[in-house]
Amino acid sequence: MNETTVKTLTDSLHTASDAAEQAETGWIMHHILDSNELFGVIPLPQIHLFGIDLSITQHVVFMWIALVILTVIFTAVSKSYSKSFVPRGVTNFFEVLVVFVRDEIAKPTIQKGYEKFLPYLLTVFFFILVCNFLGMVPFGATATSNISVTATLAIISFFVIQIGGIMKNGLFGYFKGLIPHGVPFWLLPIMFVVELLGLFTKPFALAIRLFANMTAGHIVILALIGLIFILKTLYVAPVSVAFALFIYLLEVLVALIQAYIFTMLSSLFIGMAVHQEH
Repeated sequence: MNETTVKTLTDSLHTASDAAEQAETGWIMHHILDSNELFGVIPLPQIHLFGIDLSITQHVVFMWIALVILTVIFTAVSKSYSKSFVPRGVTNFFEVLVVFVRDEIAKPTIQKGYEKFLPYLLTVFFFILVCNFLGMVPFGATATSNISVTATLAIISFFVIQIGGIMKNGLFGYFKGLIPHGVPFWLLPIMFVVELLGLFTKPFALAIRLFANMTAGHIVILALIGLIFILKTLYVAPVSVAFALFIYLLEVLVALIQAYIFTMLSSLFIGMAVHQEH
């Protein structure tokens, strides 16, 4: 057997090994990643315009579902207020959440003038919350586990932060306020670049944090269930299911916390941009 044959056999073994590993783990990513099929069965429209892929994907559909759910709920809530000033039932529940975002997030972090930014913060909070919970429904998909979705939300927050700061302090005053007081003159160019980069790292952190946390929980649950099939024994089933159920319940808490954290950090960054003197 010559050297070429040995190398060919070695490459074949490595390829077979990689294929086996991909077969074992690929099904997890199949359930996490976006898809051009709804529920893995219904094909979705493929749209390409001027070389840009505008296809409808499963995550897009679930964002639309979240939009419909929020529209229906808050339309009903607003109508209930027109009939009675005393909230009851579902209206009372959502009023608690709205008041929480107003009094525990927007007001303490933005302070004066928080009312201008409250509609945006409420929209972000409820949209992320509903998308997170939709991903926990059987056959559902978590749109917030898509980096494109979280990046878009972060970019919108970035523009709200910058526009809020510029409207309050003026264009020159806002960028001047980025540099801390008392910095030596020779350090000004360096500090300006550092602070300017900081403007872009904030939305980057928002996007990655939400994406990573919503993806990690699903991967852990699928991996725990997958142990039953990978080890090919039912003896690990009770342990796998028990741990998966625990992580699933933990995911309910994570869904709430991540909506809170994204909204809190967005509000905090808005407050820092608007009130630079603090």
